[in-house]
Amino acid sequence: MKGLYSLWKQSKRNWGVYFFILPALIVFVVFGLYPFIETFKISFYEWDGIATDAKFVGLANYIDIFIKNRVWWSSVWHAVFIAIFALTIQNAVALFLAVLVYRDIRAKKFYRMVFYIPPVLSLIVVGLIWRFIYNNEYGILNYWLNLLGLHNLTRPWLADPKTALTCIAIVQSWQGLGNAFLLFYAGLQVIPEELFEAAHVDGANAWRRFIHITIPSLIPVSTLVAILTLLGTMQTFPLVIAMTNGGPGFHTEVPVTRIYKMAFESYHFGYATAEAVILGIMLLILSLVQLRVSKQLDYR
Repeated sequence: MKGLYSLWKQSKRNWGVYFFILPALIVFVVFGLYPFIETFKISFYEWDGIATDAKFVGLANYIDIFIKNRVWWSSVWHAVFIAIFALTIQNAVALFLAVLVYRDIRAKKFYRMVFYIPPVLSLIVVGLIWRFIYNNEYGILNYWLNLLGLHNLTRPWLADPKTALTCIAIVQSWQGLGNAFLLFYAGLQVIPEELFEAAHVDGANAWRRFIHITIPSLIPVSTLVAILTLLGTMQTFPLVIAMTNGGPGFHTEVPVTRIYKMAFESYHFGYATAEAVILGIMLLILSLVQLRVSKQLDYR
């Protein structure tokens, strides 16, 4: 009885804490948990999004996606390609620029502002600008290639299945470079300067200091950058819509464009919802794997 009384007394003292977290809990339930449950429920139905009645089909939508829908898995691979491109090229460049700007160079504030301009721009605007750059007839890229005498390299960049996806990956990485740069730069601020000074006294050159001090110290930040990059690239949508709309053919389709077209062009809301659930589970698994790997690296 004494144990129950003490437990009740402790919970009574915590009522104030529960009161303060209640608004956030209500927002989470209304705008997070409830939509997720409804989404998961709709994925088991055949529904056009308009009719009041929906036909229950059980796991038929999921079975069709996993067994028959090659376009969906092709779009997943396209998103994975963009994610790998961004995780390697974008984040490597962002880390290099962060280290470069972190050093005592002139116009440091100017560079920080310039590097953060792309993430501030609208993705639709970015897509349209780069669509103009890649244009076969009057694009800046082909113009400069012709001007430099590299006529053999000119091509319809976004209309060529061999180059269209890579072009989108480049733009996605360019647009996300500023966020990664800012996070890496913030991570560099908290590394004790004494570590670099001690390593320098011991005879370690700049490269060894970077490998043995900077990289290990930035593992938590690198994990955050990797997760944000992965989640962002796997859900890319405006750039693809603005630049190629998934073409040529299905060569630049990504999961979110497939979900959008299946729902709002083909009016198969139940099927599109099943695709959205699968994408969400994939993103959750990838995030958990990244967190696990980063923890193991941190322990080492």
